[in-house]
Amino acid sequence: MEGSPLIESLRKAVDAAPQDVPLRLHLAGLLLDAGCGAEAISHLGLVLAADPTCTEALDLMQRAVSGGGAIRPAAAAAACSPGPAAPAPQAQRAGEPDLEAFDWEAAARDLGEALPPMFLDGDDEQLTEPAFDVEAVSTVRLDDVGGMAEVKKRLEAAFLAPLRNPELRRLYGKSLKGGLLLYGPPGCGKTFIARAIAGELGAAFFSVTLADVLDMYIGQSERNLSEIFATARRHAPCVLFLDEVDAIGQRRSQLRSNSLRGTVNQLLSELDGVGAQNDGVFVLAATNAPWDVDVALRRPGRLDRTVLVLPPDQCAREAILRHHLKGRPVAKIDLAAAAKRTEGYSGADLAHVCETAAERALLDSAVSGTVRMIEMRDVEAALHEVRPSAGPWLESARNVALFANEAGAYDDLLDYLKKRKLL
Repeated sequence: MEGSPLIESLRKAVDAAPQDVPLRLHLAGLLLDAGCGAEAISHLGLVLAADPTCTEALDLMQRAVSGGGAIRPAAAAAACSPGPAAPAPQAQRAGEPDLEAFDWEAAARDLGEALPPMFLDGDDEQLTEPAFDVEAVSTVRLDDVGGMAEVKKRLEAAFLAPLRNPELRRLYGKSLKGGLLLYGPPGCGKTFIARAIAGELGAAFFSVTLADVLDMYIGQSERNLSEIFATARRHAPCVLFLDEVDAIGQRRSQLRSNSLRGTVNQLLSELDGVGAQNDGVFVLAATNAPWDVDVALRRPGRLDRTVLVLPPDQCAREAILRHHLKGRPVAKIDLAAAAKRTEGYSGADLAHVCETAAERALLDSAVSGTVRMIEMRDVEAALHEVRPSAGPWLESARNVALFANEAGAYDDLLDYLKKRKLL
């Protein structure tokens, strides 16, 4: 078949249609029959580069390397090549490996024994380590939280008292599973409260953010949520804190992406404890926008208890100022007067006031060359510079409390706005 018109026609056809795999394979088979192994291998290599699993190409390649289409000497190969004869191969250089004599199958076996398997069976019980980090027991206690008496009362009834009194819990049939939704302006201590609850219980604290859940690949976000709850169950009693839950559990009626809908559905399923019990897993969720949270997340058995975390009252503001000034050189600071002047300030705002006052005293000391204490004048200057940050949130919340207070869900927010004369 060497130099046959059929091979010449197929060569031209393959040049004209290089993507035609069956045509190229047919040509390779004829070339092997004609003894043109080198050219056949080049065509087979192109096919296998595009599709390594092509059975026909693999069979032909095996035939070529096993001798069924052995490469002919240069003179014979030149006779069946379409163009001028290829130059004779150079002699093997000193130190170079003999590729034809190399045992590729033995190398593949050795490599397969050295590398671990790339995939594991989904039922493998050896994967027991948590996929996410669980923090050690927090040292923060509820006593460290200034004010918020109503919030502490709700937390005590929901989880703390039943956990401390197991006999009473069994008597009254109180379950430790459940959820609590903390909402309010940013910077008012929702995350700090969650850490204090974990410290009060001597329980592990597991904080979950948006980045821990959402993934660009379809189905991976749901799998992340499943692993998060599985890790929490293994570490029970555990406080599972879902920060910015409105981003993870957004109203499905507002979602255009089916993947995000699946994430919300998975969260609902995990909160119900489908396939596993959530006993000992207390779910705390925090949000600045509870009106954006899917209504199904707030039904009984899920995040069924809601607590409004407001800017601290005067007593709490004084405690917060004292905490942030502790350990700094202070003198002649009237904390009661400062707390009275900071109505509407969040905990984060008060921390910023203390930081600004300390910064002012530091710069003054650096300029004068004489170290001085942080004084009331520094605090007053800081109060003129730092303004309350909760205003925009309260303005948005005002509209919700007035026009979207379904079934009295935001009555406590409405009472606060009336008290502050913001209605």
